[in-house]
Amino acid sequence: MIPPSTIMVIYGIVTETHIGKLFAAGVIPGLLTALLMMVGIVIMASHDPEHAPAGERASWRERLAALRGIWGVLLLVFVVLGGIYGGVFTATEGAGMGAAGAFLFALARRALTVRVLLEILAESARTTAMLFTLLIAANLFSNFVNFTTMPGDLKEWIVHLNMSPIMLVGAMMFIYILLGTVMEELSMVLLTIPLFFPIVVSLGFDPIWFGVLIVMVIQIGLISPPVGMNLFVINTLLPRVGLISIFRGVWPMVIVQIITLVILMAFPSLSLWLPSFMR
Repeated sequence: MIPPSTIMVIYGIVTETHIGKLFAAGVIPGLLTALLMMVGIVIMASHDPEHAPAGERASWRERLAALRGIWGVLLLVFVVLGGIYGGVFTATEGAGMGAAGAFLFALARRALTVRVLLEILAESARTTAMLFTLLIAANLFSNFVNFTTMPGDLKEWIVHLNMSPIMLVGAMMFIYILLGTVMEELSMVLLTIPLFFPIVVSLGFDPIWFGVLIVMVIQIGLISPPVGMNLFVINTLLPRVGLISIFRGVWPMVIVQIITLVILMAFPSLSLWLPSFMR
């Protein structure tokens, strides 16, 4: 949710929405998500202290020493996001600046060898090919959907349901949450945005606000059993913890994120306040 967000870039490309404003829109919702998740952890730990056993307390000297290793990342984020929000360069140019800055930091730290560079280039090529394949397929599907007049027909059918616009958006979010439990999130969004986005815009909702909601439901899908990608990542990192235990333990966080989604739907200004300062 907090920029730079890959899914926001993809959403912006597919829907032709201003990516810089999408990045700005994700800041407050991202901080709200982190705050509510911390509150959820506190509630879980107070109910059962075994969920969060106390760790060793670090001194301020140790904390400051730990921060020394990340100053480069903070500087890079500041330059990239500051340049985008300040109008110095576009989001695409910002991505290039970020990649160039990361490359220079790797050289300065002598962490980049020829072998590592080749591996990075190969992985970047695979990732780029995958993303562009999905984007091309999504654009083809979008054009096909528009050619068949499906969005207009779907809009007319929805109008006859006599539901309020916000209830329709809520129904879309419910569909996304259900799909997130059984589908890969990126493919799910690329397949459904051509159907839902024209309806949302025709109902008078801000596409930037809807983009924040899309990222939120993707976050929920990433931790929703049985196909939540992050759950399998955790299982790989913590092989001693069984997958079933991870499935059981993640539900409080799913509930917290659903509550966050409801708040963002009820108060669009949380998403639209920062973008309102951008031209």
